[in-house]
Amino acid sequence: MNPVVQSRSLFIALGLLLVLALWLSLALGPVSLPLADTLRAALRLLGVPLSGLGLEQAELILGQIRMPRTLLGLAVGAVLALSGVAMQGLFRNPLADPGLVGVSSGAALGAALAIVGGAAFGGLPEAVAPYLLSLCAFAGGLGVTALVYRLGRRDGQTSVATMLLAGIALTALAGAAIGLFTYLADDATLRTLTFWNLGSLNGASYARLWPLLLVTAGVGLWLPRRAKALNALLLGESEARHLGFEVERLKRELVFCTALGVGAAVAAAGMIGFIGLVVPHLLRLLVGPDHRVLLPASALAGASLLLFADVLARLALAPAELPIGIVTALLGAPFFLYLLLRGRA
Repeated sequence: MNPVVQSRSLFIALGLLLVLALWLSLALGPVSLPLADTLRAALRLLGVPLSGLGLEQAELILGQIRMPRTLLGLAVGAVLALSGVAMQGLFRNPLADPGLVGVSSGAALGAALAIVGGAAFGGLPEAVAPYLLSLCAFAGGLGVTALVYRLGRRDGQTSVATMLLAGIALTALAGAAIGLFTYLADDATLRTLTFWNLGSLNGASYARLWPLLLVTAGVGLWLPRRAKALNALLLGESEARHLGFEVERLKRELVFCTALGVGAAVAAAGMIGFIGLVVPHLLRLLVGPDHRVLLPASALAGASLLLFADVLARLALAPAELPIGIVTALLGAPFFLYLLLRGRA
């Protein structure tokens, strides 16, 4: 099949899949809504003048609960998948994960510090606590990533192997610090910390959503502009330099975009694994390594996968809710093992 036709067909399929995921995410939950009423209520919330009776409850549920939650899932899934593509391109390894540079563990450490530290000082005001938690998680992710990048720099060059080893070491160190905070936490604080580390889209609000949407839009617009440079980097660093690309600048941009995207996603929704690993790896098998196609396709597929996982998390133990990090791990880990066994065969 012609590559252009194949890419066009893929984007049409991924677009339809995302529309289905959005529709189901808005309609299904502890209180399920008819799909037709969901569509009409959503259009009315967007300002489309539609007449209809009995849509007040649907509009209330969609406007106050499910719309911000769906937008949060869309942004988190897209930015995690984009960050996964960036890391796999940087390390020239389709099994690389966004957490390799320490951003996820740093964000978790910042959140643990906010949760346990806030409880130690008698608790934080309810209006401030969510924002402080997100800010500390974001700062922790950026701080650890900056340290990993600094350790990987020598004589004006950035060693990818050194960054990888530094990321592993700092991830272990952050895990030990989180374990210490867990040991020192009381029962209520421990429950909060545990649920945050498992990831959730619950509690999404428009006030907490807009910073993540801005970050996702920025990463989603910037990384495709570097698609040709990422394609050249697949040939090797020296080959990319000979082709006229600034490799060191590209490395800085990839690390910064990953730290920004993953830090914002973890700050907004907690620890959610496997999206940034499985989605780019699967699409690389389907469409090849061309980042001009791989980046936008991964964003669409990552958003769809996380929304489907969130729907499953809501329905599996309804009216209770399963942490979404558990769902993504249960879905992603076996599929990733299948890919590994298939590759060996």
